[in-house]
Amino acid sequence: MSEFAGTSATQHPSAAPTAVNGVGGDGQSVTAVLVEGSAEDGTADVLTRGGVTLLARTTVPAEAVRLVTGWHPQVVVVDLDAGSATLPAIRSVAAMSPQVPVLALIAAPDHTAVLAAIGAGATSLLVVPGLPGELASAVRRTADGEAVFSPGLADVVLAEFGSPSDSPEPAQRLTVREADVLQLIVEGLTARQIAARLVLSPRTVENHVQNVLRKLRLRTRAALVRYAIEHGLA
Repeated sequence: MSEFAGTSATQHPSAAPTAVNGVGGDGQSVTAVLVEGSAEDGTADVLTRGGVTLLARTTVPAEAVRLVTGWHPQVVVVDLDAGSATLPAIRSVAAMSPQVPVLALIAAPDHTAVLAAIGAGATSLLVVPGLPGELASAVRRTADGEAVFSPGLADVVLAEFGSPSDSPEPAQRLTVREADVLQLIVEGLTARQIAARLVLSPRTVENHVQNVLRKLRLRTRAALVRYAIEHGLA
């Protein structure tokens, strides 16, 4: 599309960001970087019509980290049909910018691909096309700290990643602040709400969340909640 320059349909950080229909009908606005399979697949249109502000988009997954660090979006949306480089791109974003959640998109509910995306670090996963407004809603919910899945996929993810080590020892290594963050996650607070409650920056909260996930050997927030409840941590 003309509002995004470059042969890979990328808007570069050196240019001023373009807010395209940045506020949705519900008054909420969220910023995103899009890694799409094709510049003509319609995903960008669906997002902008739903109130998502696209800061940049690309068909080259390897550009994802550069765009995220340059634009600081609230969410990265990655189309798994963009090629084999999408999983390494998700993994790199999760490692370099753990505070930015990744919403992965897939054309069909391929369980192997779903688990691979979550294993790489995706926070949410949606089968598209879905209901009108579903994609933009998933972006907003992911930005708010939720793990969003199309019907049936959450059970697949929990079955694979929801069982931590039998040993309770990792939980004993949580710091007081990490335990506080875990408690508030179980209570259903978003990252921004936790930041306000604990007088921290959202980035610091995300760092605590990633540390807790690593210590408990878990992959997703959904698995984290389940672990906390099953082990009496909340």
